[in-house]
Amino acid sequence: MPSPLRSLTLGLCLLAPLAAELRAQSQAQAVAEPRLRVLLQEAPDLTVRAPASGGLRLRDRQGRVLQELGADQVLRLRFNGGWVEADPEPLAAAGGADAPAINAGVELWIEPVAPPGAEPSLWLQQRRYRGQLQILPKAERLQAVNHVPLESYLPSVVGSEMPASWPIEALRAQAVAARTYALKGRKPAAPFDLKATVASQVYKGVEAETPSTRAAVAGTRGLVLTHGNVLIDAVFHSSSGGSTESSGDLWSSQLPYLVSVPDFDDDAPVRQWRQPLDAALLAKAFAEIGGVQTIQVLSTTPTGRVRQARVVGPSGQLLLSGAQLRSRLGLKSTWVRFEQELLPGAEVMAQELAGSGGLQVPPPPPLLSPSPPAIQLVAVGRGYGHGIGMSQWGAYAMARRGDSYGQILEHYYRGTQVRPYAELVLAGLPQPGSGSVGSMALASGSQP
Repeated sequence: MPSPLRSLTLGLCLLAPLAAELRAQSQAQAVAEPRLRVLLQEAPDLTVRAPASGGLRLRDRQGRVLQELGADQVLRLRFNGGWVEADPEPLAAAGGADAPAINAGVELWIEPVAPPGAEPSLWLQQRRYRGQLQILPKAERLQAVNHVPLESYLPSVVGSEMPASWPIEALRAQAVAARTYALKGRKPAAPFDLKATVASQVYKGVEAETPSTRAAVAGTRGLVLTHGNVLIDAVFHSSSGGSTESSGDLWSSQLPYLVSVPDFDDDAPVRQWRQPLDAALLAKAFAEIGGVQTIQVLSTTPTGRVRQARVVGPSGQLLLSGAQLRSRLGLKSTWVRFEQELLPGAEVMAQELAGSGGLQVPPPPPLLSPSPPAIQLVAVGRGYGHGIGMSQWGAYAMARRGDSYGQILEHYYRGTQVRPYAELVLAGLPQPGSGSVGSMALASGSQP
């Protein structure tokens, strides 16, 4: 039978997120919803399409309307000598003639127009997004930046970062972490705040949303993680391999809430893995030293992740950090060791030569050297991602055993509080994105 003190503690853990939700709902009405600027695409040419019901409105930098497009109409965008050129395609059904291209100058705004009762959205390339698009020329390419309200952005992030079929408490934990990460990452002086890839956190647009991801965001609306009245760096990853890492053991600074904790990612398909490293991959990854002869792990973190390694090749050697080694070899994590094994064909040949028939192999001719054994390097590792902060597979396991999103977040971000972001704003507490406090340069939230 649980003790009264333990029951009281568990009850407080369960009630704290609920109290925060109620405060967030009451305070959100007094604070404008934050907007984010997310870099979606960067290319010399882009294609935007109006939704099936509604249209698009094009504006220049001063807000003047340049043109309006109808439903399903396509807009081709090109970088042209430092300017944004917009070329609307005529609607086939209307039998229209080609219209001249629009020189929008150094900035083009595209906003969706929807009929009454419909939600505005637009297509960029093959994905659909809410909010507006800002098109900027940058180094002979166009940047497409999505200006979108925070709570409209999050259902897609949750669905892009975590399977929508997972338990709702895991999805809620992901929503709070993603909201915190996005707000912490705002950069008023830069042309955008976040990227739509693992360089920040994955954002695949409206089609990544589901009823469960929208419910997870709505059920945690406005809630963030703080430590000492400041938004935390709410980084997360797929699977730690059994134990998360302290930030100071891999990155430049040790944050009090990013400490090593046991993980519950036993069900993760990437908890343990093997990756053969063939000669062609090694030659390409380390071309400057002529390929790889050996990889020596020189130092590791307390959990076993590579801190520094030496790569020896025919024409030299390199000292690399664990992150650099992972990047060059395309490894799932830095929790890795290296083994040598016979190639499958060579192993069969060796077994045949060593068989019970007593086959004798004649020695090679005197002028020939024997071929080197057919051996390849194999990376044997654990987990997927940098291993710091919340493990998504661990959150899944905790939710399945009945833990709340508040308990999940407290486990992976030690000593933090779940509270309404509006509470910080109303209290006048400076936060990253306000121009007074900057975010520490950590790795991306969802970097795999």
